[in-house]
Amino acid sequence: MINSKLSELKKILSEMGSVLIAYSGGVDSTFLLKVAKEVLGKNVLAVTAQSETYPQDEIEEAKKLAKEIGVRHIIIETEELKNPEFSKNPPERCYYCKKELFSKLKEIAEKEGIKFIVDGSNYDDLKDFRPGMKAGIEYGIRSPLKEAGLTKKEIRHLSRELGLKTWDKPQLACLASRFPPYTEINPIDLKRVGEAEKFLKNLGLKQIRVRHHYPIARLEFSLEDFPIILDSGKRELIVNKLKELGYLYVTLDLEGYKTGSLNRLIPDKEK
Repeated sequence: MINSKLSELKKILSEMGSVLIAYSGGVDSTFLLKVAKEVLGKNVLAVTAQSETYPQDEIEEAKKLAKEIGVRHIIIETEELKNPEFSKNPPERCYYCKKELFSKLKEIAEKEGIKFIVDGSNYDDLKDFRPGMKAGIEYGIRSPLKEAGLTKKEIRHLSRELGLKTWDKPQLACLASRFPPYTEINPIDLKRVGEAEKFLKNLGLKQIRVRHHYPIARLEFSLEDFPIILDSGKRELIVNKLKELGYLYVTLDLEGYKTGSLNRLIPDKEK
């Protein structure tokens, strides 16, 4: 089954002829980039968006990965924070972010003569609240992984077979996803959250989220990392650092990391 899905993915890409890939450096888009390079050769362009909502170390990682795969890669600036519809952080926030991104990708694709713009959305994304998909439809963005029916688990498996070091990389999401709905997103708090998560990663923790319920920081970690966190020395370091960053209370979510956990705060009628 998984091999037939991979064959379908290659067929989809082959029929496209040339693609511009919205490239984040995460598991899905790196796998897509690798397969696209194999199928289309030089007819692949990776574009990564840089803004206050995306950690700089992830930008650097994306550069390295694209170079290793051997595709042309460019970095662009997006300005979603200048849009009050985004910074007010409504439930459909991702729509405004993707609209900003896709409009710029469309300009690049037209200039480069590239037929299709694609992203790394996978089949599992159909189960989640993803308002950014609406922008994708409006701009004609294709999602080959989703079209081929590939799930995150399958993509990780195939990535490992292809020798991609991203096969077990923790799930990525922009820093704006750390803010509860209707909590204003601004450069100061984005930097606060980014610095907190960078500090935690440097402690050896992988799948982390610092949910910004200011003045409370609600920390989500993988359950297997709890022993590390609760080690008296690490716990004290974490508390001191986050208080240094301006949080008054530092809490540990006993449920552990859950993707899209803040979506629970969105009423069903707004989804």
